[in-house]
Amino acid sequence: MDIPVDDLSFEEALKELERIVSRLESGEATLDDSIRLYERGDRLRLRCADRLDAAQARIEAVRTDGEGRAVGTRPFAES
Repeated sequence: MDIPVDDLSFEEALKELERIVSRLESGEATLDDSIRLYERGDRLRLRCADRLDAAQARIEAVRTDGEGRAVGTRPFAES
């Protein structure tokens, strides 16, 4: 039984997605299995993209003064 995609960490989702891509590329899966794998892979891809977007939103860019010295931070989106 597949673990629900929302319960997977980024790393777990990425590893499973890599396994699915490999299996699909091998051409060994039946049509029905390929469709099921593709659908799960798409959900995993979205999960990974959401996790990356959330991580990027937390990144802060360092602000510097005219001489290149760090003077503070600002949210990544304001960079």
